[in-house]
Amino acid sequence: MSDTSSTPDIRTPAQIEADIKRRRETLAETLDEIGARVHPKTIVGDAKAKVVSNIDHTLGRAYVGVNRMVSDVRGQLVNDEGAPRLERIVPVALVVVGVVGLFAVGSRRGAVGSRRGSSGSRRRKR
Repeated sequence: MSDTSSTPDIRTPAQIEADIKRRRETLAETLDEIGARVHPKTIVGDAKAKVVSNIDHTLGRAYVGVNRMVSDVRGQLVNDEGAPRLERIVPVALVVVGVVGLFAVGSRRGAVGSRRGSSGSRRRKR
């Protein structure tokens, strides 16, 4: 085993001082970089960037999924030439009209019932 501390340093005092100065500057740069990394604004900025990136990624996947679904539905309702397939569109349209009609009737009955109940409770017997 050789001990490096026992070997004589052949550098001049000016070289040693220059080496110390260079190491101090490197250390100062490293400390500045660490300080910038752990600064609260930097941490918050990095967290925001990560959240935005995750949202963008999620929205991108959602867009692709919706686009694929729309293409599938379009493929079912339109033939290869782009003409509508009436044998598939008419039943879908009838179902949509029926569901909308049921909601309209149901909401109208609820509105009429609530008006009757509220007007009856306002009357006072004398």
